Amino acid sequence: MTAAPPAGPGVVKTAQGPTAPPPTPKSRSLRRALTRALPVSPAVVLLLLFLAGPIAYCAYIAFTDLQLTGQAESSFVGFDNFRDAFQDAAFLNAVWLTLVFTFLSSLIGQNTLGLALASLMQRASKPVRTLTGGIVITAWVLPEVVAGFLLYAFFRREGTLNAILDWLHLPSQNWLFTLPILAVSFANVWRGTAFSMLVYSAALNEIPKEITEAAEVDGAGGWRRMWHITLPMIRRSIGTNLMLNTLQTLSVFGLIWVMTRGGPGNRSQTLPLFMYEQAFQKSMIGYGTAVALLLLVVGSLFSVVYLRLLRTEV
Repeated sequence: MTAAPPAGPGVVKTAQGPTAPPPTPKSRSLRRALTRALPVSPAVVLLLLFLAGPIAYCAYIAFTDLQLTGQAESSFVGFDNFRDAFQDAAFLNAVWLTLVFTFLSSLIGQNTLGLALASLMQRASKPVRTLTGGIVITAWVLPEVVAGFLLYAFFRREGTLNAILDWLHLPSQNWLFTLPILAVSFANVWRGTAFSMLVYSAALNEIPKEITEAAEVDGAGGWRRMWHITLPMIRRSIGTNLMLNTLQTLSVFGLIWVMTRGGPGNRSQTLPLFMYEQAFQKSMIGYGTAVALLLLVVGSLFSVVYLRLLRTEV
C-alpha cells in the first residue's frame, strides 16, 4: 500500500483529504469588484448598445460617401469629407458663427446675466424673488420651438420690438435681416439664463455670511466683495456652469431654425444647421456626419478646458 503524495504548497490537509487553497487577497478584491459591478451592468450594456454603438457607427459613416438618394452603395473615402469641410467656405463661416453664437449667448449672456440675477435675488424680498424666478424659469421650461416663435414675433419687422421703438420715436429695422446672429444669440440668452441663475443661486447660498459681513465691516464695497470674495468662492460653480452652458449652446438647432433657418443667406447658420443642410437637404449623409463629428470634437475641447479649470483648487 503506497503512501499518499505530499500536499503541495498552499493546499490544506484535512481528515477527508487535501482541499483547495484559501482565496488570495487579489482574488477576493476581484470578486468584490465583480459583485459591485453586477448591479450597474445592465446600465452599462444599454449605454454601449444605444450610445457607444451609434457613435461608433456615425464615426464610420463620416469616412464614407453615403448619400440618402441616388446611390446604390457607399464606399470608404478616408479623410476626404474632412478635407472638403476645411476647404468649404460655408463650413468655415458656420464655424465662425458657432463660436460667435456660443461666446455671446453662453459665455457672456447666460453666464453674466444668471450671476447678476442670482446676486440681486439674494438681496430682494421674497415676493420679488418668487416673481422674478417664476418669469425666468418659465422661459427656460418652454419648448424650444415655442420659444423660437415667441422671439421671432418679437424681432420680426412688424414685431413687438419695433412697435416699442416706434412708440418711443426711435428708428426701427428688420432685426432678423440686419443682425440675425445677434437676434438668435439674444433669444438663446432669454431662454437659457434660468439654468445659470439656479446654479449661482445655490452657490451663493453656500458662502458663509460671516465672511461677507466681515468684508463689509472692513469697508469693502459691493464690487470689491464680488471680485475678491464671491467670485473666488464660487469658482468651481462658474466652471461647471460654463461647461454645461457651452455644450448646450453648441447643439442649439430648433431655436435658430424657427427664427431664421440659418438666413438670410447663411448669416446665422451655425454648425448644427449646416450639418442638417448637408445631410438631409442635400442628402450627403457622409459629409454631414463628418461635420457632426467635428462638432463633437469642438465640444470635447471645450470640456477638456473646463475640466482642467475645475481641477484647480480655490
